Parts: sequence; C-alpha cells; structure tokens
Amino acid sequence: MPWKNSRRELGLWGLFAIQSLCAAYFLADAVGDISGYDFDLNTRYGDLIENLVVIALILSLVFTVLEIGRVLGRQKRMEAQLTAASGAFADLLEEHFDDWGLTPSERDVALLAIKGLTIADIARLRETKDGTIKAQCNAIYRKAGVNGRPQLLSLLIEELIMQGMTEPEASVASAST
Repeated sequence: MPWKNSRRELGLWGLFAIQSLCAAYFLADAVGDISGYDFDLNTRYGDLIENLVVIALILSLVFTVLEIGRVLGRQKRMEAQLTAASGAFADLLEEHFDDWGLTPSERDVALLAIKGLTIADIARLRETKDGTIKAQCNAIYRKAGVNGRPQLLSLLIEELIMQGMTEPEASVASAST
C-alpha cells in the first residue's frame, strides 16, 4: 500500500511538471508574439510542437480531474465512516449509562466530562456548584467501576475499538452462511 501511495504521488508530481512545462511554453510563445520574437525553433515543426503541448495539457487536465474525483470520493467515504463511528460511540455511551444506572443529571455530567470539560465548566453550564458536579462525577466513576475520568475514557475507547474489531468478523461470518 505505501508503494501505491508513493506511485500516486509521483504521478501527481509528473502531472504538475507536464502542466508547468505546457504553461511555460505558452507563456514564452505569448511573450514572443508580443515582443515580435518568433519562439518556434523551426516554423516547420512549430505547429507540431504546439499541438503536442496542447495534447499533453489536455491529458494532464483529464487525469487531474480524475484524481480530484477520487479524492472527493474518498473524503465522502471517510465522512460516512466518521458519522458511523460517532453514532456507534453515542450508542455505546447510552448502553453503558443504562447499565450503570446513571440518573439523567449524571448522564449529562458524564457526557460533558467525556467531552473534556472541567468541573468548573460543567458547573457553570449546569448552573450548579462545583461540589455538586464533583459528587456526581464520583457517583459516575463508582457506578462505572473506575477511579476517574482517564479510566472512564479508556474503558469507553477500548470497548469502542473492540466493537470495531469484532463487527467485521461478524459480517464476514454472516456473509459466508
């Protein structure tokens, strides 16, 4: 796979070089036309050279458009995967919150803590005191069986990763039956 990417990069740089040479040729030809200097080395071959440059430019533009389409398609697939992963993470959170028996307030606090907000920020958002948020965080950690926010995040991320590893196996198994 790395070889394929480096080959693609090399191809893109090649396209850039071809387009640059074509642009340089036409720029020199235009400057020659304006200044009265005949840029063509030999007028007999001048039209042939110009036609070859135009063909090279058109081909490189076609390949550039194809590459742009490939990149945009890849971006769309990655956005879809990110949306799916976000949904899977939200589902995982809801499942754990249910299993742990979190109250609605604890769910809100847990979600804000997972997002990385400080206790003071959570208290300000929820219009309550820091002590209340600390108590709710402690209740969340106790119900989840962890010692603090880092362990809570680790637990959730590890489980999300494990889900990602087992789902392809399940889809392969269902496809073979």
